[in-house]
Amino acid sequence: MLKILVTGATGNVGQEVLRLLQFHSCNVCAAVRNPNSAKQILGSNIRTVSFDFTNPDTFVNAFSQVNKLFLVRPPALANVRQQIAPALNAAKLAGVEHIVFLSILEAERNRFVPHFKIERYIDQLGIPATFLRGSFFMQNFNTTHLEDIKTRGELLMPAGNGKTSFIDVRDIAAVAVRTLIEDGHQGRAYALTGGEALTYYEVTDIFTSILGKRVCYKPSLLKFVQQMHSSGLPMDFILVMVAIYTTARLGLAGKITSDTEQLLNRSPLTIRQYIEDYRQFWLRVHL
Repeated sequence: MLKILVTGATGNVGQEVLRLLQFHSCNVCAAVRNPNSAKQILGSNIRTVSFDFTNPDTFVNAFSQVNKLFLVRPPALANVRQQIAPALNAAKLAGVEHIVFLSILEAERNRFVPHFKIERYIDQLGIPATFLRGSFFMQNFNTTHLEDIKTRGELLMPAGNGKTSFIDVRDIAAVAVRTLIEDGHQGRAYALTGGEALTYYEVTDIFTSILGKRVCYKPSLLKFVQQMHSSGLPMDFILVMVAIYTTARLGLAGKITSDTEQLLNRSPLTIRQYIEDYRQFWLRVHL
């Protein structure tokens, strides 16, 4: 039976990939740093294995008999050669036949993001791969930017007036599962976007309409860096985020492709649908 190892298993995309894979006939395993705490998130029906990109002692057991790998870069790891490459080397040595890598839109042209180097390294290793180059995740609004919206009613990011073709991670996960389960996706790269490109001003207008409270967009690089830093995020991670938002500010994140619709045989989820589905995140009161 096909064995699939899912990294980033407790993240937004990883959790949805694991959920969808349960409907297919395959052996699925979640690669997690702490299996005990991961089970509280994933539930007891998901099989887990101890895996840490920065701990080579976990590689052999994690990659044992794995046919396909769903690869997600941990946000805190930016040094590809030191922190990602050793695990990829181990995957090749273990005989992994196919890697589906969650990359970002236009990664092949943006040397400043780690995804560019990871794609190149996978190609150099010669492992058949599929690159899912996703646009900005809608779910970042209910994770990274959750408190900004819920507590302060604002979006603070250095994206200027540029448009972004936001995509729902539920769509990305659905595409990921197809590329993992089906043949014919090796050697392919898919640019995954939503069906519309919006400025953050337009996004906050939709938030305001659905939540019934005012949400404002404030485009400031300095304030963004200060706020992210004060939140305890590492500077490497903040700089990657700045690089991603800069692509939006320069008008490079508004690209709309047909890949998502063609792969799913339906229209991508809209940001209005996403906000309606997740509205409780921004309205919930902590007890």
